[in-house]
Order: sequence, then structure tokens, then C-alpha cells
Amino acid sequence: MKCPICNQGTLHNVDDILSDIEGYMFVLRGTRCSSCQEEFINEKEGQQMITIAKKHGIWQQSLKLHRKLSKSARGTVLRIPTDIEKDLDLKGTETVTISKIGNKKIMVEIE
Repeated sequence: MKCPICNQGTLHNVDDILSDIEGYMFVLRGTRCSSCQEEFINEKEGQQMITIAKKHGIWQQSLKLHRKLSKSARGTVLRIPTDIEKDLDLKGTETVTISKIGNKKIMVEIE
């Protein structure tokens, strides 16, 4: 089968695909391209990995909340919702790093 990414290599079965979730490493079966080395995890393997990760509390559902920005005297303010504040155990005194990702995304990391 040809690789859907590079259209040059062929896909070969492998059993050494590494997947990192929150610092936990999973070794999975799937296919790997002989040219670009792109890896494709078998659907059944992926589901097993998710089930195990959920069981151990390391699989978090993505959270997409919609909020409005507000203006302050010194810039634009984004408020962090209370449920995220509690989940991350934020005190309000943490230092954060804000990075621009592309044209319409930002990432906030707690240091």
C-alpha cells in the first residue's frame, strides 16, 4: 500500500510505534512508511491505548470553551474559567508564557 502522506513509500507493518501521553509511553502496532517514516496506528490499538489511559486517569478530554476578551487600561484580558482554575490548582500568582501559534491561536503555559 502506498503512503497517503508522501505518495512515494510503501506501508509496512510494525510493532514498535511509541506514543507519549502525559509522560507515559505506549508501544503500539501499526504501519510505517518506508520513505517518510510517517506512522499510522491501528484503530484497535489506538482504542486500547485510550481505554488504558482513561483507566489510569491520564487521558483528558479536550476542553473548548468560548469566552469574550475584555479591555483593560494596559491591554486585553482573558479570564480563566473557574473549573479550569480549580482543575489546575491555580492561585492567581503563577507566571505564564503566552505563545502565538499561527494566525488565530495562542497557547498559555504555566511555568
